[in-house]
Amino acid sequence: MKPLLICCLLAAATAAHAADYPDLPAGDAVDKALGQYLPVLTARSGIRLEQANSRRLQAGPHETALRLSGQQRDVRTAPSQQFNEWGVGVERAFRLPGKSALDSQIGEQDIVRARLAYGDALHEAGRELLKGWFAWLRERQRAQQWQQQAETLRQLLGVVARRVRAGDAPQLEQMSAEAALAQAESALAQAKFREQNAASELLRRFPGLQLPETVSLSEPLPIEQDAAWWQQQIVEHNHELALARADSRRWQLAVSRSEAEQMPDPALGLHYGSERGGDERIVGLSVSLQLGGKARAAAAEAARAQAEMAGHREAAVLARLKAEAANLYDAAQSAYIGAQRMHAAMQRVTASSELAARAYALGEHGLVEVLLARRQALEASLDAALAQLDANEARYRLLLDAHRLWPIDADEHEAPHGATGS
Repeated sequence: MKPLLICCLLAAATAAHAADYPDLPAGDAVDKALGQYLPVLTARSGIRLEQANSRRLQAGPHETALRLSGQQRDVRTAPSQQFNEWGVGVERAFRLPGKSALDSQIGEQDIVRARLAYGDALHEAGRELLKGWFAWLRERQRAQQWQQQAETLRQLLGVVARRVRAGDAPQLEQMSAEAALAQAESALAQAKFREQNAASELLRRFPGLQLPETVSLSEPLPIEQDAAWWQQQIVEHNHELALARADSRRWQLAVSRSEAEQMPDPALGLHYGSERGGDERIVGLSVSLQLGGKARAAAAEAARAQAEMAGHREAAVLARLKAEAANLYDAAQSAYIGAQRMHAAMQRVTASSELAARAYALGEHGLVEVLLARRQALEASLDAALAQLDANEARYRLLLDAHRLWPIDADEHEAPHGATGS
């Protein structure tokens, strides 16, 4: 029953994603593409690495040593004698209890860091996917605009040709219309080439992604909440900051561990031997303790310096993230306003172009004015479409960094795949 419920929830989430973001890849396609991204695969392997290292730390650095010895004793006093002698022993150093607990905490913290690094890799992959996706959409939009321009100029050429045949327009106008159409077709070919390059680059980086035949561009939406709210969300869910904090915690543990290492671990040994040909049997117990020197003190000082550096890096990351979050919010707001204004300008220029075309058909306008109006309409339409894409991308980037767009946390992303956890 539980797997069925999970499947239903995933299907519902995918459907909701498709409904909310029709100009983005489907949710399952995004999940697959992010999961196959090479830096993400590398980070996922890093989790298994740190899990193994954690088990190593829990086991400790010491192992049991087995010692075997054999010798021959030659007694040269009269009468001279020779005896075969041997010995066997085991020795092991024992980690002090405080060190064992610290090693376990360090191992657990390393797993936490690895999982945060995995989440950070997913986040960066999401950014790259979003960037590449919109780069492809922009080139695709340019190609569509030039396709529409070529079709319009082809229709205009038909009107010009009829007027030339009727004697209402000079042959020069037909040549001008043909030249304009040729330029548009050349620009269309170049735009299609750039679109194909953008698609190839996107699929090269995300081979599991499928590009749809058609994409419905979403109308830009205003940014809800204020800058302070978005800054809080981005900082609260940022993997890089969490990783910097985990590094600080890890080095604090390392400081405690290096200070504990000032007290060396004792080594206990038990040995058994046979001497004088078996006439003497020896059973012994040994205790050894290394004497700490300057190396241990230097290691502790180095760990304290590393902990201090980690604290400074954490503060620097926090300050940078706050600035970046504010910039993202401002960029999204500005892009939305720009898209609204571009759309209004495009409507006015398009209406003017249509009036010029009708006026030419009635013989009230020259071809030069019509071609200029068509060019202006194309540029305005393209600018409006690109502004729309810019606004949507800026908003999606804001949502992505606030973890409200795609599942880019380690636990969220691993749930459908059953990847190794901590």
